[in-house]
Amino acid sequence: MSTQLAKKSEIKKNWYIVDLDGKVLGRAATEIARVLRGKHKAIYSPSVDTGDFVVVVNAEKVKLTGNKLAAKMYYHHSGYPGGLREATAAQMLEKKPEDVIKKAVKGMLPKNKLGRDMLRKLKVYAGSDHPHDAQQPLELNV
Repeated sequence: MSTQLAKKSEIKKNWYIVDLDGKVLGRAATEIARVLRGKHKAIYSPSVDTGDFVVVVNAEKVKLTGNKLAAKMYYHHSGYPGGLREATAAQMLEKKPEDVIKKAVKGMLPKNKLGRDMLRKLKVYAGSDHPHDAQQPLELNV
């Protein structure tokens, strides 16, 4: 018996919506990454993008456990000498709550072109409204 690989014509992409109001960041990110990757489907193939689209709302209301609000640091570099910038999780949630979710999910996806394609299917919004009502997203419980 040979291994079956999913073909592009067999893949059906659904839309899911996730409300992160009061949810823990890491636990929600693992479930979002699983759906983006397509591991919840029987047709899953590691080398083919079989995942679905995920819309995340209320990113600003996500919870971090323990002392992570003060202790967890996010870094980025401007590309210039001495250009390393750092921010705590509390500062990131205040300024760019979408980036906190994207960085958490990005770390759980493959580090290649396939992972970058999967990350493009993640839509994150700080508030509760989003422009994807036409896709009729299904509720995803995390």
